[in-house]
Amino acid sequence: MDEMKDVILEYVTEEYLEEDDDEISFDTPLISGGIVDSFSMVSLKRFLENKYSISIPDDKATPEAFDSVNKIAVLVQEFVK
Repeated sequence: MDEMKDVILEYVTEEYLEEDDDEISFDTPLISGGIVDSFSMVSLKRFLENKYSISIPDDKATPEAFDSVNKIAVLVQEFVK
């Protein structure tokens, strides 16, 4: 799961952080911290589904489930075969 966390952290860093933003960690609040908004969450969900060949049901893709890299990795792990 560590590799998965690294992939998610890299994606979030490249897609949603500005160059002058502070670095984030696996526990950094993404949604509640204002790094990822609802539109960005949809693109992040799509990235994860394509990367891991999974389908995350909309009712599981909640702001709480996407609020940190650690939480996202737990969610994705549920659907990876």
